[in-house]
Amino acid sequence: MAASTPAQLKLATESEHRSEFSQGWRRFSANRMAMGGLITALLLCVMAIFAESIAPYDPIKDAFSGMRGASPSADHWFGADHIGRDLLSRVIFGTRIALIVGLVSTLISVVIGVTIGAAAGYFGGWTDTILSRLIDTLMAFPIIGLLIVLAAVRGPSLSTTVLVIGATTWARLARVVRADVMSLRERDFVTAAQSIGVKDARIIWRHILPNVLGPVIVLASLGIGGIIILEAALSFLGLGVRPPTPSWGRTLADGRDSITRFPHISIFPGIMIMLTVLAFNFIGDGLRDALDPRQRAE
Repeated sequence: MAASTPAQLKLATESEHRSEFSQGWRRFSANRMAMGGLITALLLCVMAIFAESIAPYDPIKDAFSGMRGASPSADHWFGADHIGRDLLSRVIFGTRIALIVGLVSTLISVVIGVTIGAAAGYFGGWTDTILSRLIDTLMAFPIIGLLIVLAAVRGPSLSTTVLVIGATTWARLARVVRADVMSLRERDFVTAAQSIGVKDARIIWRHILPNVLGPVIVLASLGIGGIIILEAALSFLGLGVRPPTPSWGRTLADGRDSITRFPHISIFPGIMIMLTVLAFNFIGDGLRDALDPRQRAE
């Protein structure tokens, strides 16, 4: 039998990758809750991107006299907030803040967590000891308390919220990556790469990290919902984005003092937070099932 050419081997590898992707997508799409979460997340992204075109009023400048706390009506579907601004418009623009914080903070968290976890798991020794103690310390510290302190020191703003949350939520991800890398570094393909003089950075980047992407993607998607809740909590406490920038947490705080008289001010942003968190949690659950190695044999 003739030996396979490099082109044939490359084609076979690409076909295998496409087959794995198609099988993973088939498992994901078969999960109705995951697909519902994906559709909801895509709609939220569209709402955030095209907020100026979708929102019926300016969420900051348009305050209607005599509309303070007005109930939902044909002209104002969600009613008005505590100073007469259209609540639907503020909720729509609040979607942009929630997704920016959720997605960008998650990206920062993934970069830090993967870097520290991979370094600790691959090098071991004193490097692992120091980084593991850092991970344990961060996981033991009340995260919301740390966020409040850091946000209070830097002052409320969107950039501060993104950076503070991203820089304090990576510990769980780092621990998972560390454990996976410690297992992978003993594999034959890593030993072979080391024996021929491949640099450690290249081994980690090209050979080890691709094998831990599955858990990283799942944890990141599940973490987005938690980060959105953290942003809402900071904004609720006045340490998130600066007023009058629309934010779901800020809108919840606006309706806090008049919750019995104007409950809709808090109800609608609360519903949006719940739907968004559920959507990303369903996506994470679907990805976990789709990327589970035990499912690949099916």
